Amino acid sequence: MKRTEIKQLLDFAKAGEKVEVRAWVRTKRGSKNVSFIALNDGSTLRNLQLVADLEKVEESVLQRINTGACIAAQGEIVESQGSGQTVELQATSIEVLGEAHPDHYPLQPKKHSLEFLREIAHLRFRTNTFSAINRIRHQLIFGVHEYFHSRGFLNVHTPIITASDAEGAGEAFKVTNFDLNNVPKAEGEVDFSQDFFGKETNLTVSGQLEAELAAMAMGKVYTFGPTFRAENSNTSRHLAEFWMIEPEVAFADLEENMDLSEDLLKSLVRAVLDNCMEDLEFLDKRLADEEKNKKAEERSPMGLIEKLKFVADNEFVRISYTEAIEILRNSKPNKKKKFDYLIEGWGADLQSEHERYLVEKHFKKPVILYDYPKDIKAFYMRLNEDDKTVRAMDVLFPGIGEIVGGSQREERLEKLEKRMDEMGVPKEEVWWYLDLRKFGTAPHSGFGLGFERLVQFTTGMGNIRDVIPFPRTPKNAEF
Repeated sequence: MKRTEIKQLLDFAKAGEKVEVRAWVRTKRGSKNVSFIALNDGSTLRNLQLVADLEKVEESVLQRINTGACIAAQGEIVESQGSGQTVELQATSIEVLGEAHPDHYPLQPKKHSLEFLREIAHLRFRTNTFSAINRIRHQLIFGVHEYFHSRGFLNVHTPIITASDAEGAGEAFKVTNFDLNNVPKAEGEVDFSQDFFGKETNLTVSGQLEAELAAMAMGKVYTFGPTFRAENSNTSRHLAEFWMIEPEVAFADLEENMDLSEDLLKSLVRAVLDNCMEDLEFLDKRLADEEKNKKAEERSPMGLIEKLKFVADNEFVRISYTEAIEILRNSKPNKKKKFDYLIEGWGADLQSEHERYLVEKHFKKPVILYDYPKDIKAFYMRLNEDDKTVRAMDVLFPGIGEIVGGSQREERLEKLEKRMDEMGVPKEEVWWYLDLRKFGTAPHSGFGLGFERLVQFTTGMGNIRDVIPFPRTPKNAEF
């Protein structure tokens, strides 16, 4: 008998069909003579009710079935006599594939905190919340590749081990094969010439610089890979290991870059709305239940599905950083209080609350800010004629603030070298990047989209550690 997934069975099976399912037990209840077992195989949020009576299934088998156990069951589809499902499976035989002792299995049928579930990340996939999150995550992964492939972009694998720090922030994880108890030194300094690569190397913080190399030969490329940041931060917005989507387009200016970012984000959000509604409705209800326990002024102005439609259905507002500062200076974010972080004036970096105010209160649309002060942006961003701002842009979303950061890249060698000198970026480390400006330089643009930030937005989860299967954070590298 061919095995059938529970989703397919619940959607299409008819009474009288003979089927086999293999799944994990969510709950088991019943009387002395009949057991009702809720099964789930991860293909859907919905459970299949399995009805097992002692006339067809041995009592010794039923006694081994507890929450968390894995079983294979054969039987006949019948119309359900209970509420909550239209069909159920009347068992003719059950095989226990793997037991789960009720005194030791940590995922008993009750509500568990997200903090507790992070401690058992190897099992949290089995919960409704995390199975829903990971199905949406998969849809977004698939959507990213489908979007770029359909528009002629080439996927480029950029290095995970690199000798450069793309952002110049110095928060990179070092890579070495030295015996850490006997590190070779020369004149008191670590002698990296004896290391595996013959120089100091680290895990990448971005694939952008290498993607630019490919774009300046093949026109349109994108990277989608893991990146790493050794930032000792324990906030709900930071991870030490995360995934980045970074497209680069030759001959594109900032306007085209903003067009691409808006179109990509809308496409991905629509894909989730079109293909993951069952999971979204579950997460939307979960979020609404959480909001009830918050103070009125702390509640989100939109539900999850409403928030996604807000992005998919609205044109993004585009304003300069300078215009945004003026709006924020004259704003009244709340009748009871002002911003937690005061607007310090032109030149200051915006906080998440400022970004959210522009989106949620002032414009009531997603916002793209552009032309930022050069002093708060990276060295590779194209300098404007005013010599004060760069052709940078950030996309701001409701509930989360910045979700995309990008720019038109500085293609002029002299300007780029001057900025690197001003910011203390060693030119010898990225000689190959400077070569792009010597040999056939051209305008080009790109951006970075933090994938976990996108998953966080589309699932409504409050902590970024809950949208990646195995979070890497300070003091935590379990699993």
